[in-house]
Amino acid sequence: MTPYDATVEDALGKLDLDAKTRLLAGRNMWALPALPEIGLASLVMSDGPVGVRGVRWTADDPSVALPSPTALAATWDPALARRTGHLLAQEARRKGVHVLLAPTVNLHRSPLGGRHFECYSEDPHLTGAIGTGYVTGVQEGGVGTTVKHFVANDAETERFTVNNTVAPRPLRELYLAPFETIVKNARPWGVMAAYNSVNGPTMTEHRHLQNEVLRGEWGFDGCIVSDWMAARSTKGAIEGGLDIAMPGPRTVYGAALAAAVRAGEVAESVVDDAVRNVLRLAARVGVLDGAPPAVAPADLPAPVDGAALAREIARRAVVLVRNEHRTLPLDPSAVGTVALIGAAARDARVLGGGSAQVFPDHVVSPLDGLRAALPEGDLTYRVGADPSDELAAAGHGFTLRAVCRDRAGRVLGETSLPNGAVQWHGDDLPAGVTHEELHTVEITGTFTPRESGPHCFGTKGIGGFRLTVGDRVLFDGAEVPDHADPFEAFFGAPVERGRAELTAGEPVEVGLRHTVPDTSGAPVQAVGFALAHREPRRDAEELIEEAVAAARAAGTAVVVVATTERVESEGFDRTDLRLPGRQDELVRRVAAANPRTVVVVNSGSPVELPWRNDVAAVLLSWFPGQEAGAALADVLLGAAEPGGRLPTTWPARLADAPVTRVTPDNGELPYEEGVFIGYRAWQKAGAEPAYCFGHGLGYTDWEYETATYAAAAGGADLGTVTVRVRNTGDRPGREVIQLYLAVPDGDTAERPVRRLAGFATVQAAPGETAEASIAVPRRAAEIWDEQAHGWRLVPGTYTAETGRSLEDVRLRNRVQVGG
Repeated sequence: MTPYDATVEDALGKLDLDAKTRLLAGRNMWALPALPEIGLASLVMSDGPVGVRGVRWTADDPSVALPSPTALAATWDPALARRTGHLLAQEARRKGVHVLLAPTVNLHRSPLGGRHFECYSEDPHLTGAIGTGYVTGVQEGGVGTTVKHFVANDAETERFTVNNTVAPRPLRELYLAPFETIVKNARPWGVMAAYNSVNGPTMTEHRHLQNEVLRGEWGFDGCIVSDWMAARSTKGAIEGGLDIAMPGPRTVYGAALAAAVRAGEVAESVVDDAVRNVLRLAARVGVLDGAPPAVAPADLPAPVDGAALAREIARRAVVLVRNEHRTLPLDPSAVGTVALIGAAARDARVLGGGSAQVFPDHVVSPLDGLRAALPEGDLTYRVGADPSDELAAAGHGFTLRAVCRDRAGRVLGETSLPNGAVQWHGDDLPAGVTHEELHTVEITGTFTPRESGPHCFGTKGIGGFRLTVGDRVLFDGAEVPDHADPFEAFFGAPVERGRAELTAGEPVEVGLRHTVPDTSGAPVQAVGFALAHREPRRDAEELIEEAVAAARAAGTAVVVVATTERVESEGFDRTDLRLPGRQDELVRRVAAANPRTVVVVNSGSPVELPWRNDVAAVLLSWFPGQEAGAALADVLLGAAEPGGRLPTTWPARLADAPVTRVTPDNGELPYEEGVFIGYRAWQKAGAEPAYCFGHGLGYTDWEYETATYAAAAGGADLGTVTVRVRNTGDRPGREVIQLYLAVPDGDTAERPVRRLAGFATVQAAPGETAEASIAVPRRAAEIWDEQAHGWRLVPGTYTAETGRSLEDVRLRNRVQVGG
């Protein structure tokens, strides 16, 4: 029972079949229909998880851009995740959004997963803890969440059709575990059903996992929404537990569902159950008359400074994996000038590609951050090597508008464009424009280059294009689709169409007329294309030589290396873990010229670092969000310490990784590794990664003084380990105390030799101690019994290992289980 049951039943009783089935289908890309007859306003959803984009996928409606979920998980701080949720709820309310399509709690099964920057970790316990904090925070702000993607959506290859075959035990112990933790501890108001199938049924029709496990065993009382265009069958979806089929209005619900009920194919009572779930969600977020929202306005969290929180998360997430001779933090007065090197130092890579993108009103690049923090004249900058040779949506130096016309050339409407991308979904069109009348969209404006030379121009999307620069026509033709992914027009690579010789500082007129393809029969009517651009390409060898010379002349060299949107994005998996372009060569040559070389790795998930032992320090910054450069300056110069610990194992080489397969065979992807992914698999294989799970250094030293274990008298925990640590360094610091439960000697249960059982974050000044009590959950000593279809406690003498990482254990306690 919930406080809303009576109101929900009253509203349900006033609806006829057509109204009920209409409510279960989106009225457009992001919203459900309003039903004034019961006082129901339209419920609006929006993508996350690093910000709240709102219903407009455009840079002229900016959002706070937070660091990637891998960065948030690297803080190992659920309380910080909760504060993140407060900010996102604040952003959602500002944009009129009621439900955030986040968090993503799938696991890093293979390092090749292209969307892993959007997930937290390879470990289900850490993922569940961070996800619980995130969901709790968002919902304390009166905004719903949809924990996604339920379930085993751990790769992007053939994501719409793949059947992932997962045995019951790994399914329970790994992939379902974060969802179970979040459902039981945070009570999310929504879950998103994934595209993929699991052991046969597609997830939007998976009666066992959605109805029997999620709702039945775990007691989930929220709403299940499909991933966008994932619902394929009217009867299969409604009977399989799916409440909402998005987007609309063309879905398998609505009129199709009403017809199935009238034909006797679907019981109306099943529809009623789904409508109850939707109305309960509407009541919780405050859009159903007669039902007070779950969080009253007076009880909302205090306002959050978005830029300040983005900066705090970014610096807390930085993982210092190497720091020879205490190179960091830098003391500018002692080391002299700093040579900053790398294309990503100037044009920061702060987000992963795909639906997780938002558009911040500003981005602080590493170059901006260090210029602001260092005395004038102490910083030099060189590009060194550019990781991408692709064009990107027109940005710096462009002043653009979009003009919409009908087939006769009449202007229907126009709007400003902060960059060269047009991404309009459903009703999200400029005022006065409709899909029925729209024939062409013309991007027009000027470009003032910052460099002289041959500038490349191109297009992104499908349909007809006419591209002009000055008085030259660079392209006049059409691009036709050659891919199965309907989102490829938005996520795919731009195509170069021509070059123009331009002079720095001299404006030139640019134009791109796009003939919009007919989308009247598509599930979603959308307009998506871009004017793309790339600055002149200088000789690569010359750029590296300039960087080496700058490094040789400086006291310290800081090299920022990065992946690109074509390496880490929704829609495809990675093929290798190498840094793109000549970045590895750049690092090697800079390090040879300056022994005080610091490398900042700007990627959302692991990349190979073949030079890692040849440089003085290595910082992993993930995708650090809009305050990237300010946070990096804080860490490099010692205003804050790097507080991150690895949430996923970092391989030295892809060839060393125990689990790599992401490509299905005849539509099926077997999870042959069972319960052994991430550090579990590395331990089983006896392989050594570059950096183990949980690894991370700080700017001070810690002594682990004592650890005591107290058994519990039943319940969800086996007991509690209380740990005392002392800061033995000369500056304040933060420590992540990690607790692993190691199995008894001679264990025959075919399980990992140790697993993360708990953790805590503490702070202490120099010489001071800090204490933390960490519960050891019963689940850490249980396995899923496939014969009994339930959890089984495995008795024996376990060891609670407390330390700084998986491989840096400082203290041990015996834990007697059963017997």
